[in-house]
Parts: sequence; structure tokens; C-alpha cells
Amino acid sequence: MRFASLGSGSKGNSLIVDAGDTRLLLDCGFSTRATIEKLARLGISPEEIDGVLVTHEHSDHIAGVFKFACRFGIPVHLTHGTYIAAPRGKTSLPECRLIDSHARFAIGSLEIHPFPVPHDAREPVQYAFSNGRHRLGVLTDSGSITQHIVDVLRVCDALVLECNHDQNMLKASGYPIQLKRRIAGNFGHLDNRQAASLLRQIETQQLQHIVAAHLSEQNNRPQLVVKALASALNCAEDWIGVADQENGFGWRQMF
Repeated sequence: MRFASLGSGSKGNSLIVDAGDTRLLLDCGFSTRATIEKLARLGISPEEIDGVLVTHEHSDHIAGVFKFACRFGIPVHLTHGTYIAAPRGKTSLPECRLIDSHARFAIGSLEIHPFPVPHDAREPVQYAFSNGRHRLGVLTDSGSITQHIVDVLRVCDALVLECNHDQNMLKASGYPIQLKRRIAGNFGHLDNRQAASLLRQIETQQLQHIVAAHLSEQNNRPQLVVKALASALNCAEDWIGVADQENGFGWRQMF
């Protein structure tokens, strides 16, 4: 089981999970052309994708989902709230399969565990993936950490974790006060401190990979993220991975 990112940040997000005979795309915030190019960089063709999972309707996560899925005949899995709120424009809808935000389901050899998160969207979820041997947890676009989030992510072999902003940088930024409040609020985005706090609440002994994601280009710095997470894990700073906007990160294998 392996995973990689096509790109991560406010300009677009997409993650691929590969279990050998099953390949899933988590979100698609890029154009179809860009998505094809980014997949090619990872050695994957669109025809190999078995499904697209959607976390929520914000454009940096869903902008390219429907066009990409329609073009290649890929089913899209999303909550009812996201389906209702998703902007579609003139795009024809692909096959859409509504999911329960609390119910596990399977696609091929992967079991998917959706879980609700506090974010300013209609019915947002994040996901954990398992092939029966390894477990990948993904948590971005959450304004706070709930006990349910801790329970779902308590034991993972790999974790992709939002570190959107540094509190001090956000406070000192030129953003309008309402935007600052939205980002830092309980339904906004996780900061470095909150991400580190989550790591202290879960079991991390079997973590093979930790990758920080969804960093703000204006209100965070990779070195701040790495320092915060390494301190929480009591590990070397060079063990912490950081996804970037343009290239995301390359394949991470779980053994």
C-alpha cells in the first residue's frame, strides 16, 4: 500500500492511494489537464483510477472532480451535503455514489472509513484507508480536533496531517480580520500547534510516515511545521515530510 500527493495547498489538493489492484483519488482541485500531468509524474494514467472520493465542496478540493470523472468514467463518492452544495456549472455529472459520513465501505481491496470534521462546509468528511494490513489516515480542513477524530486516527501506519498556519504569522498577516477569524476558528483550519496536539493524543509507535499538508503560503513555513511535529513525536526533524502546492509529495510506501 502506498500513497502520494498531486499537490497540497489553497490552490488545489489531490491525493492518490494505491493498494496494488485498487487506486483511489482523494479530491481533485486541479484542472483535468493538470491532473493528468501530475498523475503521469507519479507513473499513473487516469484509466487506472477506480474512484474519486470527495472531502467537501470547497473549490481547492472539488474544482476538477466532475470534469475529470466524467471524461474517464470514474465514479465519485461524496456525502449528500457535499453533493447538494457542490458547484457544477455546465459540467455533466459522473456517476455519483452518496456515502454515510459514519459508515465504512469498500472499493476493491481498500476499506474506506469516512469521518465528519468541523469545517465550514455543508457535510465535510475526511478519510482513513486500510488494505487489511496497513492504515493511512488523512486529516485536513478541520478547524479543531474532536474526540471522534482522535479515535479514528488513533492507530495508523501513515498520516497526512493539516498544518495550515502558524498562529503568530496569521495574527501578523495583512488578512482581513474576518478571514483571520474564519481560518483560526473552530470550523477553519488546523494550525501547527493543534496538529502537534493531535500527535500527542494518538498512538504513534507504528507510524512509518507523517506528512504535513495544506500549508498556507502566506501564514506558515515548512521549518516551523517540522519543528512542531518533530517535538510532538520526539523524532528527528528530517523524518517529517511536508507536502507542497506544486508537487505535493512522491510515493510513500507502507511495509
